[in-house]
This record gives sequence, structure tokens and C-alpha cells, in this order.
Amino acid sequence: MSNQMDDTLLMLKDLTDAKGIPGDEREVREVMKKYISPYADEITTDHLGSLIAKKVGNETGPKIMVAGHLDEVGFMVTQITDKGFLKFQTVGGWWSQVMLAQRVTVMTKKGNITGIIGSKPPHILSPEERKKVVDIKDMFIDIGASSKEEAMEWGVRPGDSVVPYFEFTVMKNEKMLLAKAWDNRIGCAIAIEVLKQLKDVDHPNTVYGVATVQEEVGLRGAKTATAQIKPDIGFAVDVGIAGDTPGISEKESVSKMGAGPQIMLYDASLVSHKGLRDFVVNVAEEMNIPYQFDAMPGGGTDAGAIHLTANGVPALAITIATRYIHSNAAMLHRDDFENAVKLIVEVIKRLDAQKVKEIIYS
Repeated sequence: MSNQMDDTLLMLKDLTDAKGIPGDEREVREVMKKYISPYADEITTDHLGSLIAKKVGNETGPKIMVAGHLDEVGFMVTQITDKGFLKFQTVGGWWSQVMLAQRVTVMTKKGNITGIIGSKPPHILSPEERKKVVDIKDMFIDIGASSKEEAMEWGVRPGDSVVPYFEFTVMKNEKMLLAKAWDNRIGCAIAIEVLKQLKDVDHPNTVYGVATVQEEVGLRGAKTATAQIKPDIGFAVDVGIAGDTPGISEKESVSKMGAGPQIMLYDASLVSHKGLRDFVVNVAEEMNIPYQFDAMPGGGTDAGAIHLTANGVPALAITIATRYIHSNAAMLHRDDFENAVKLIVEVIKRLDAQKVKEIIYS
């Protein structure tokens, strides 16, 4: 890589290169732990494996949760055929058009194995069949094994995780970063960086930097982590849709990469808490931090689970406009990451008991 990698880029590379599908996030959790530990007073996990890093500003102040998720969309081996091909299940949402001929890594008990997603070649399909999109159930992973026995000898078993393969890349425009699993290692990075920037700062609350498990299969780790923390206010940090590529109309998405973090107004999991949303927007305006609004008819973030915990937690999703999510590689803008951190830090500095009370009863 021609670019000099600074510490932040190295952290982003470590996080995105780590492999972890829902239910098998251990490798990513270790990377997260390495980077967040220096800024936390205490590190715990919930019983599903979500990592919780606690930083005390005021022991009696409100509890503020900032959550990214550890998992990335991937696949799971369900079957090994007699000829040594792997049948698989998607884990998290995939669009079949982005899958074929992509390189993957199969994580076995004997180490990682390279595979490629294959299907019947077009040369032998009828002209009608060629026009159709290949169904995910007709795809397979080829690891170059000649038989089921050989694949098993290499350590492959049903239940093994499979992750997309991609090398973290700084683009020609060095603000543009290309990597797998931005969904949602960027959220993990934001949680780390928020704790880092609060290191020697007096803040009127206790902050929990959280990396949840199993978000992509239904916000599951956010349910358990939030139950353990019992926060007063919750932020989910995740990726959002970038609407600045060809073919996207203004009514589908207006967000642009580099134009600031997205404040999610609405998605299928959450109508954002109006009092909290107004407060965050006011802080952004006061501090001249760029931001943009977004709303999505589908999809959701960990805020969807956070806000329904116990008797309710005012919650908001703050997202980073990202291109090509849920594929082998996605792209985002470094300024958006930095401005999201800045905004959340400034918000946390102002979230004292009085302000939280105001927000809850607003």
C-alpha cells in the first residue's frame, strides 16, 4: 500500500480484516478488545459474547450506551457434497447478484481455507436460463477438494463460518476507504474512538462502548447487552445508505459520502426518539459539525432493540453513508467517521442527569 498507514487506518484495517459472522464473532471481539481496553475502566461481555467497555465519568450520572455490532454478513457451511463442494446458508442479508465468483474464507478448526462461490456455467445454460438471476440455493463453494473425505481431512465441517475475502484498501482519494465488513466495523471503530476522546475528559455520566453480536440476524446481541447495562440513553452507530451513486433518485436517498454522519429519523426497527434527536441536532448545529438526515422504509439497527429494553430507552441511530454494503467490499468516507465521533463525544459531554430527564419527559 503506497499510503502511509496512520494509527487510525491500522485500527480500521484490523477491524475490517477480522472475520466474524453472526454467532461466531470471537476473532472480531478480540480485535475490538485490544483497541478499546486502554480507554475503559472495566471490560465485560454478556452471555452471547457482546463486548461491553465501561468508562466512568460520574458514577451517579446517567448511563449512556454507544453500540456498534461485531458481526458481518456471511455464510455457514450446511453440507459437504460427495465431490467435495460446500453447500451453504446465508447468515444475514445477501443479494444473489453480488455473490457469484467472489472469493471467500472458510474458517475450519484446522485453519482458514480459501474458496470461491460457483454455479453452473452460462455456456451450458439455455438462452432463457441465462437471463435469469442465479438463485442462492443453486450456488456452492468450491475449495478445490476432490471429495467429501478430503474436505473433512482439511477440517471442514457443517456449521463452519464463511466470510467474504477482501483486503482493506485506501483509495486514490485517500479519504475514501474500501473494505469488507464496514457493516459494522465502522460502528465498532466509532465506539473505540469515542472512549479514546473521552479519556481525560470530565463527563457527567458513565459511558458504555459496546460491540454487539448477531445484529445482522435480528439485533440479538443488542437485546442481551442492553439488558445487562440498563442504559438511560442509547446510540446505535452503524452504516447507512449512500445515495450518491448513478441511478439513485432523490426520493430514494439524498445522503452523500463525506457530508457528515446521518441522523436516522425512521427505519423498520425504530421511530427515533424525538427529544434525543432534537438534542443531537442542536449540538451538531452549535459545534458546526456537518450532518444529514436519513429515513429508510426497511432495515434497522441495534437502536431497534435498545429502545425496547425494560421500560424503554430513548435511542437514536447515527450512521455513516456507505456504498455497496452487504457485499464483498464497501466504501465510506473518513471525514464522516471523524465527524460522527466528534458529534457523539460532544453530545455525551452534555448528557447530565438533568438533560436526560428533560429528554425522557420531553
